[in-house]
Formats: sequence, structure tokens, C-alpha cells
Amino acid sequence: MSKLTHFDDKGQAHMVDVGEKPVSQREAVAEGTINMLPETLELVVRGGHKKGDVLGIARVAGIMAAKKTAELVPLCHPIAISAVEIELTPRKDQNAVHCQARVRTAGQTGVEMEALTAVQIALLTIYDMCKAVDRGMTMSDIRLLSKSGGKSGTWVRR
Repeated sequence: MSKLTHFDDKGQAHMVDVGEKPVSQREAVAEGTINMLPETLELVVRGGHKKGDVLGIARVAGIMAAKKTAELVPLCHPIAISAVEIELTPRKDQNAVHCQARVRTAGQTGVEMEALTAVQIALLTIYDMCKAVDRGMTMSDIRLLSKSGGKSGTWVRR
């Protein structure tokens, strides 16, 4: 097993130095789901929510979150992101909304944290906008699906 990279030889937390790494095209894809009551999902889908377009606002929140990841995760590098795509798909058979985030950059470190943060905040925004009618919503299965680029190459969840 590899050692944890965010600790120095003395066991102290530190930011990994990526200055010597070559720039490469990098991409990460993450996903997650928020389950809710059927009535809540119906409000979201038909746009009948008093606060407005729930999925549109959640999409923008996810994009904003990806760009601010380094401000939220202490040892995460600030990255010049080239693209963030957020797909929010209502799943009526599961009373849920599925979120998938794809983040790209040309840089010296990956964008896995940005993709995971985008998913979490998009789902949290849905919760915030719908909590007045459904406090029992559950966010789950938030995970990295794939990453590519850099020294470690491509990884895909199996």
C-alpha cells in the first residue's frame, strides 16, 4: 500500500509540492444521489417549487463549488479549471435526483476533489431548496467514478 502523501516524514500534515510535476490534461467524474418523497420529486421536476428552478440552481452551485474546492479542503491546491459539467437527472422510479460532475483541467494535479465537491454541493443545494417540504431527504453513494491524466494515469471504478 502506498503511503499517505499529505504527511511529511515527521507525520505532520502538509500540502504536497506539485511544482516539479509535468502539466497534463486531467479529468475526474464523480456521482451521487439524493432520495426524497415522491411529492418532493414531482415539485422539482415540474418546476412548481416556490424558490424557483431547483435543478438549475443546483447545477450552478455545483459549478461554483468545484471552483472553490481549495477554499474548503485544507490541503487541496487551487487549480485553474477548464470545464465543469453537472448533469442532474430525476429518477422517478427511485424518487431521487442523480448528480454527475465532470471536471477538467490542464495542470500539475488532479481534479478528483473538485468533482466530488461539485456533487456534494449540488445535492446539498437541492436539500436546502426542498427542506421546507421534505426534511427526510438522504444524500448517498457519493463517489469518484473515474480520473485520468497525471503520473498515475487512468483509474475507473469497477
